[in-house]
Amino acid sequence: MKMKFFLAAFLVASAMSLGLMANASSGSKDTAKDSPAPTVSAEQSAQNENMHVEGEKRFRSNCGRCHAAPPKFPPRMMSTIVRHMRVRATITDQDMRLILRYMTE
Repeated sequence: MKMKFFLAAFLVASAMSLGLMANASSGSKDTAKDSPAPTVSAEQSAQNENMHVEGEKRFRSNCGRCHAAPPKFPPRMMSTIVRHMRVRATITDQDMRLILRYMTE
């Protein structure tokens, strides 16, 4: 039992460190931050807010039982973490997408 816990902790830590390294190496290549933000209609904004709220609900019901919301991680790293936890926690594909959207916004 302890071996499974240590293996799971190692996998999560490895995924986090790989994501941090990838983010650090691509930090100087972001030129999109300087470009103007695209305009968003009120309907799209309301839909995005609704998806964010749904993602938060799904996080609290599926992940919040064992985890507090982690600090913001790069989307690639968070995607890896959510995919691994999807298998362990038997989360549906739609729940995984909403949780991932919530965690990366």
